[in-house]
Amino acid sequence: MTKVSIPLVTLTRGPLAECVHRGHIAVVAADGRVASAAGDPHYLTFARSAAKPLQAVPVVASGAADRFGLAADELALLCASHSGEARHVEAVARILAKLGLDEAHLQCGAHPPYHKPSASALRAAGDAPRAAHNNCSGKHAGMLALALQLGASTDDYKRPDHPAQRAMLDSFASFAGVPAESIALGVDGCGVPVYGAPLSALALAYARLGTPRGDGSAMDAARRVVAAVQAHPEMLAGTDRYDTQLIRASGGRVVGKMGAEGVFAAALVGEGLALAVKIEDGAQRALYPAVTEALLQLGWIDDTAADELAEFHKPAVRNWSGEVVGETVPSFRLEPA
Repeated sequence: MTKVSIPLVTLTRGPLAECVHRGHIAVVAADGRVASAAGDPHYLTFARSAAKPLQAVPVVASGAADRFGLAADELALLCASHSGEARHVEAVARILAKLGLDEAHLQCGAHPPYHKPSASALRAAGDAPRAAHNNCSGKHAGMLALALQLGASTDDYKRPDHPAQRAMLDSFASFAGVPAESIALGVDGCGVPVYGAPLSALALAYARLGTPRGDGSAMDAARRVVAAVQAHPEMLAGTDRYDTQLIRASGGRVVGKMGAEGVFAAALVGEGLALAVKIEDGAQRALYPAVTEALLQLGWIDDTAADELAEFHKPAVRNWSGEVVGETVPSFRLEPA
């Protein structure tokens, strides 16, 4: 019987609980065992951008990363929902130059940088956002690299049946332990296929990504992808972003990636464990409090790391004058499965 969602995060205002965000959490071991959960650990959801590190694996495993000489910070950018800071935009340009391509080949669309100072600087200069500012431009550059490595067209790399997309879907399915044909395909905000699977499958994929077992190109690629993100967390998200801060606060012990509409997945590197979180209403404001609380309950981060992540764990509710008028309170307990 499918379990219903449970309250994960409550926002208070004065004496009242004003808003409750419900959701699901799955904690899964690399052997597929659900270790603990909240709500329905098998809740069906799109992985959204949490799939990006798994999509980067075939870029490395295929030989494309070595063929085009991608550096570690550039590999980290393939996994990113970056902030559009100068270092991100410049890295996208470097990757494209190594491929013999340019920004016109990116089909992700354009949006302003998430990094507010970068967005302000762009406006002040009278410049419009470009495709390289799109948070998914690193992933798209990786798709172009994989297309070239596979001898496929770079003109239609977004098609679900394109060889690069098929390779990335197969990579996700393999790590998630589900048949590729069982994965529901939608269209992500940047125009490429997005994967729908049980939350437990997303957690399993991260458990295997963070603790690759055995030899083979995919396992070696997983090690390189995780190592790149650990070494360059600033490329995974950006200044003051949770994904970046989590890696730094945990000393690289926990590597996690957000996805739109309230999704997050994180691996306890080297321990064969991972978690995946889905906020049912998609509210981003509830996501990081829920993730941080789950990591604390699991003991994956210590009190020092929690202090560094305090602004994400229990952010104050403030009015327009900056006065604290309420609080954000994680309101769940993980239960053994």
